[in-house]
Amino acid sequence: MTTSAPRRPALEVDWGARLRISRGRIGWGDVAALGVFGGLIVLAVLASHIAPHSPFESIGAPFSAPSSTAWMGTDGGGRDVLSRVIFGLQSSLAGAVIVVFSGVVIGGTVGVVAGILGGLPDQLLMRITDVFLALPGPLLAIALVVAIGPSWEHTLLGVAIVWWPLYARVLRGEVRALNARPHMEAARLGALPRYRLVARHLLPGLIPSTLVLASLDIGGLVLTLAGLSFLGLGAPAPRPELGAMAAQGTPYLMTAWWVSVFPGLGVLVLALAANLAGDAVRDLTATGR
Repeated sequence: MTTSAPRRPALEVDWGARLRISRGRIGWGDVAALGVFGGLIVLAVLASHIAPHSPFESIGAPFSAPSSTAWMGTDGGGRDVLSRVIFGLQSSLAGAVIVVFSGVVIGGTVGVVAGILGGLPDQLLMRITDVFLALPGPLLAIALVVAIGPSWEHTLLGVAIVWWPLYARVLRGEVRALNARPHMEAARLGALPRYRLVARHLLPGLIPSTLVLASLDIGGLVLTLAGLSFLGLGAPAPRPELGAMAAQGTPYLMTAWWVSVFPGLGVLVLALAANLAGDAVRDLTATGR
């Protein structure tokens, strides 16, 4: 008579399976955050089709209160505030994406080169990065924009110049961590050429951390760009930009509050949705490991 091996209790197996599933699943909050941020992206991309009016044309009397014809009222030029907020979302989101892309390209290149080469090139590149990290980024961006002249393009250039060091520092650390993993050691023992080692084993491993860092950076950039525009260093009037629109309505805050409040709420919603979506991307990346 043969005896079978003892089995684990069914209840224990079920609890373990549920625990593993719960750890590999994102919550409804993450799904909602991604949905809201995705909706804002669609709104920004399709602004010219969704906005009820042109952001530059007058549709009524200046400083008209919110009504059925202008849901967010009109500004000092009689322009529809709702349409200008929608186009302002487009401008803020596009600007943040441009700066993030430049940070990934410049900072990523510096960090990857420093992590791969090591030695003197690593020390030199990281000391240059430390100099930029030690400087107050927003103040340096303001100085650069003032020096070359206020405009939306110059604001993006000034912020991009001071925004790349974080990417360089983080990705350099990721490269060094990946180089110490067993699969990289096995690839080196296989005598793979360096370019194939980097292209096939190193760079793909940097994608998750780069994606998480970039997604978490969008919200901070929205606030930074809006703050610079609020100070008069962004898009000149009448170009719709949320920070500039909030600043232009400040003198009329007690009599026409909607001119400043709705653009300010646009900045708040966009920055908050971007931060929550960045957290969701981080959770998705973590569950995929």
